[in-house]
Amino acid sequence: MRSRLAARSARLVLAAAAVTALAATTTACGPEDNGAADSAATASAASSAGSGGGSDSSSSDSPSTSGSSTGGSNSSGSTDKTDSGDKTDSGDGEKSGYGQSCGTNDLNFTVTSESQAGGYYLVTAKAKSGITCYLDINTPSVGFGSGADGVASPVGQGGEDPIKLTGSTVAYTGINPKTTNSDAGKEFENVIISVTEEDANPAELKLPDTATVDKPIVTNWSTDISGAVPRII
Repeated sequence: MRSRLAARSARLVLAAAAVTALAATTTACGPEDNGAADSAATASAASSAGSGGGSDSSSSDSPSTSGSSTGGSNSSGSTDKTDSGDKTDSGDGEKSGYGQSCGTNDLNFTVTSESQAGGYYLVTAKAKSGITCYLDINTPSVGFGSGADGVASPVGQGGEDPIKLTGSTVAYTGINPKTTNSDAGKEFENVIISVTEEDANPAELKLPDTATVDKPIVTNWSTDISGAVPRII
């Protein structure tokens, strides 16, 4: 009997030792297992966060890309308008002298001697090839020589404002070099003409004959030749 009790006690001690060892083993393994679980959870969270971050980055990139694309479209639109404007300007620029005021050097002049009204010089002005321009000033500036006494006074005849010169269209002005009845006067073989007093490039025209000049007069430009006959009013 005592032998069996001793054996049972020994088994209980062994069982208790086994339970204690198992508990110790469980306790020892618990933190490691928890650490592994925590590591796995951390890795999973990091992976999830990385996946979420990628989504946010993609979302962020998408608006950025869209904005860039929109900006490119706007920029392209702006460039297209500018190009269109440049082409229009370039097109106008290709029309040499189109729509401008006539300068003296835009015109070709001819001078003829006429017998009406006691004799005068008829000046015909025509735009040079490829030029379209306007005579904005009614009266040309006309003079004989460099002296003030050789400057022709306007008589106010004729006049159309403005006169468009292009192609075969011409304008006329009439010059009477001498309006006095005396024998006074200076002789000239050329007359100087410009479309304005400020024109830096006046034209010097050879007269068909020598003119005696004393108190000269000049008419306004006119497209009607009859309006270019100078008369003192």
